[in-house]
Amino acid sequence: MQTKATFSDYFQLHFIVLIWGFTAILGKLMQPLDSSAVVLFRTILAVLGMGAVLIARRQSFQVPPTDRWRLLATGGLIALHWMTFFLAARIANVSVCLAGLATSSLWASVLEPLLLRRRVRPIEVILGGVVLAGLYLIFRFEFDKVVGLAMAVFSAMLSSLFTIINSRFTRRYDALLISFYEMAGASVGALAMWLLVWLLDPLRTSHPERYVPNTPMQWLWLLILSLVCTVYAYSVGVRLLRKFSPYMAILTVNLEPVYGIVLAVLIFGDAERMTSGFYVGTLVILAAVLVYPFWNSRLTKAEARLPTST
Repeated sequence: MQTKATFSDYFQLHFIVLIWGFTAILGKLMQPLDSSAVVLFRTILAVLGMGAVLIARRQSFQVPPTDRWRLLATGGLIALHWMTFFLAARIANVSVCLAGLATSSLWASVLEPLLLRRRVRPIEVILGGVVLAGLYLIFRFEFDKVVGLAMAVFSAMLSSLFTIINSRFTRRYDALLISFYEMAGASVGALAMWLLVWLLDPLRTSHPERYVPNTPMQWLWLLILSLVCTVYAYSVGVRLLRKFSPYMAILTVNLEPVYGIVLAVLIFGDAERMTSGFYVGTLVILAAVLVYPFWNSRLTKAEARLPTST
């Protein structure tokens, strides 16, 4: 059962969204390291970090076998999400990738009623339509980046899916324990993707730097990505699902493009500057994100005042 969220909970949620807004930038900074290698080393380092914390706390690793396999499988979804996320940032750019990720709430409005068996809320359908309108504007004015944007939208769907799944696990297990098993599953999935990409690359022997970090800066970015953006931020994000509904959590995460696009322009400059149509489309998506809490609160209060039948 969810407990009431405090101001501190809201602050932590927005703080980790700010951290996640930096992840696409870190992925781009690690070029020419392949996206599959970024995810593989990120998850391996995260598993080691989470395992060390659990051991230091003297916390049990025990989870029933059925749930253990489910957590590991969920980790596979996370690996695919991160793989497509970093790939989208490279195929298009960081800004387009983050704009596509802002469709997470649209996916949540579709997937949450199906998976959690709750009724469909008209407000979520309406806002989903607004998000689609924003996407249309981006596609129209940034057609040369359509593949990267489509991949980012697919990544957003995976993000919504595993967030909804995690909302069930948080009722029974500690957030760090959930994160440990999911990162273990993600590392296995990432290894499979890394091997597939490596085997399909005819230039793998002449370009080994694409598959293993080989500079001090790449290892520094990986450590930040693994320890700060994953061990810390992911674990806190899973724990906060005890305080927020999956839709509300995903909706707040949709603010990631605001932080990420601003950071990307500051760091990469002209390479991240887009057409006016892109920013209009992104603002349409973010407007839908921001209006939801206020609109939903007013509708909830109005429904509470309606007389009930006896």
